[in-house]
Amino acid sequence: MDFRFSEEQQAIGDLAGQVLADRSTHERLRELERGDGPRFDADLWAELAKVGVLGATVPEEHGGAGLDLIALGAVLEAVGRTAAAVPLWETLGLGVPAVARYAPVDVAADLLGRVTAGELILTAAWHEQGGEPLVPTTIASRAGDAWTVSGTKICVPAGVIADAVLVPAAIESGGSVGLFLVEKGEGVGVEPLDTTLGDPQAALLLADAPATLIAEGADALRWAYERAIGTQCAVATGVCDEALRLTADYAKERKQFDVPIASFQAVAHRAADAYIDTEAVRLTTHQALWRLGNDEPASAEVSTAKFWAAWGGQRVVHAAQHLHGGVGVDRDYPLHRCFLQAKELELQLGGATRQLLLLGEIIAEQPV
Repeated sequence: MDFRFSEEQQAIGDLAGQVLADRSTHERLRELERGDGPRFDADLWAELAKVGVLGATVPEEHGGAGLDLIALGAVLEAVGRTAAAVPLWETLGLGVPAVARYAPVDVAADLLGRVTAGELILTAAWHEQGGEPLVPTTIASRAGDAWTVSGTKICVPAGVIADAVLVPAAIESGGSVGLFLVEKGEGVGVEPLDTTLGDPQAALLLADAPATLIAEGADALRWAYERAIGTQCAVATGVCDEALRLTADYAKERKQFDVPIASFQAVAHRAADAYIDTEAVRLTTHQALWRLGNDEPASAEVSTAKFWAAWGGQRVVHAAQHLHGGVGVDRDYPLHRCFLQAKELELQLGGATRQLLLLGEIIAEQPV
């Protein structure tokens, strides 16, 4: 595997990084966080559509550039570094891949065209109270050619601002599962959730909500779920990278006994460990995305990447907070967002313990 970015992958990553860095400044984020509305920068979202970032990984036949998951990973790393208040992961990581792969042609053309234009926000609702993402208890019922879904989904990323949601559900009387598209409106109740990061998560209360079948079968659910995790790990890579950068800059400037604290052995060792953890998150994420993007079996690699994003990510942001001292918890300094993002990413879609259990199952199933 060659983890060097191609010219196209590097270009879209640089473009996203430039736009997000210019428009998602600490001051702009503080303005949004102090406002009354959801943590969403509509102007930045429109700009991302204008410059082509939203359509970068949409297939060419639907008006996009057709770039791969590695390119998407480069874009999402920039999201993690800037803590941008836009649902790029939710739309491009949770929504677009499954729609592009499985949705009927007319449905995909409509949805992905609106995504590219910045007119549609997508997300997916994987979590249920006490449930397993791949074994949903939400029920999909069929009446003729029409489908409805009923159930409760919790901790839906961008659930407050999303226009349409991919909903995993058990198919009533069919013994199967499916991935359904539900648009906001009839039969959909939205309950905003208060989160430490302040992002617009929600619980969705579905009561015979009209739905469109995108894909049926456990394999399709796993396909979408693994891409959700792999792209999420790219966001975590950016979070760790930014926490490490802030810590390095601070340690070089902060002085004790008239010398920078970066010269202290204990500080240098803690920062070096954070660097190693960050590179482990980056390497395992790139490996998972490469295998997913080439339709190679990737369950072990995805769980490995998510383990490092969860476990290693926490080590990185805790080290950053420790080395910053009291400055790290000051909301007028950007480091707190890295910590809050990392904690959220750690728990979403299954934390470190779940990934180790899954890896154990994979190892146990291998022939001796």
